[in-house]
Amino acid sequence: MSGNDLSYMALALDLARATRGQTSPNPVVGAVVVRDGAVVGMGAHVKAGEPHAEVHALRMAGEHAKDAVLYVTLEPCSHHGRTPPCVNAIIEAGIKRVVVAVADPNPLVAGTGIARLRQAGVEVTVGVGEAQAKKANEVFFHFITTKTPFVTVKTAASLDGKIATHTGHSRWITGEEARQRVHQLRREHDAILVGVQTVLADDPELTARQQGIARGKQPLRVILDNQLRTPSEARVIRDGKAPTLVFTADDAPIGRQKELESHGAEIVRLEGRVTVEQVLAVLGERGITSLFVEGGAAVNGSFLQARAIQKVVHFLSYKLIGGQGAPAPYGGLGAAHMGEAISLADVDVEPIGGSDLCITGYPVWPDGASNSETRRNAGCK
Repeated sequence: MSGNDLSYMALALDLARATRGQTSPNPVVGAVVVRDGAVVGMGAHVKAGEPHAEVHALRMAGEHAKDAVLYVTLEPCSHHGRTPPCVNAIIEAGIKRVVVAVADPNPLVAGTGIARLRQAGVEVTVGVGEAQAKKANEVFFHFITTKTPFVTVKTAASLDGKIATHTGHSRWITGEEARQRVHQLRREHDAILVGVQTVLADDPELTARQQGIARGKQPLRVILDNQLRTPSEARVIRDGKAPTLVFTADDAPIGRQKELESHGAEIVRLEGRVTVEQVLAVLGERGITSLFVEGGAAVNGSFLQARAIQKVVHFLSYKLIGGQGAPAPYGGLGAAHMGEAISLADVDVEPIGGSDLCITGYPVWPDGASNSETRRNAGCK
């Protein structure tokens, strides 16, 4: 591995990251073709069903691809899907060396792309920028191995840990810049989830609305509602800006279901009460690879209890709200002692707009077990 390898892979990773939220259910991938120390081709996978990053980069390089080096953030595919295998295009273009950041965990690939290149006489180097590549594709890697969505829980609280006043008023805890960041995060996810209490209290749109950016495709809106208390007048039911899926219990009123369905909502009845485990299983079956949870204390607490959180994004406002009855971001029973508290790893702290902090991290459970090993049923309000 050389310094040049790292530099060119960093460029490929930047290309991949720029497409976050566009490629689902496919991974984000960037590719760079280099010949005689000059970049002659670049590309990124933009949308499922369209050419992969390697193909875009090779087309740009043209005849300069012969005897060049290809840098790619994920192992090239070797199977026929919506598009032909990328390894074929690489071999036909005459690439002499391929530098791969990380192998593809997809069982349809899983090392066969690398093997085919080597069999064709192409030199292959694996592992350059591996950690960064895995993080860039954390959603894809989780979904392809668990068949359930990668869950990010977003919360916003005051400096004293409140998400609303004691009267329930919560607009706005954070500043405009932080709220725009939330819309960016919404755009990067397949679905947004809240509980019925949030719908009743705030009547949210649950859409991605970034300044200066066209709406484009909107995330699926998901509501957890055991007894179908979601009003038919709610914006998530009436506005038609995005599809809405409501999870409910098997004893919820049939009449309420028909009323919500008449306005375009889809209702999914689950056995018994709505649980985190059931919700994630259904969403996974529907190809939802990433889920952005913006619930209140009860919903967030349910995901925490189920150990069904892969990532935490917490906006901390430089405000003090006070009030013994003011709610906190996570409800439920919680830890009995500090040894049961959940720590965060790979924490990033970023000032946002002079009035807030954005804290991002990955939960580490006290017993060190993974999410997939410890996920258990947790009731949702």
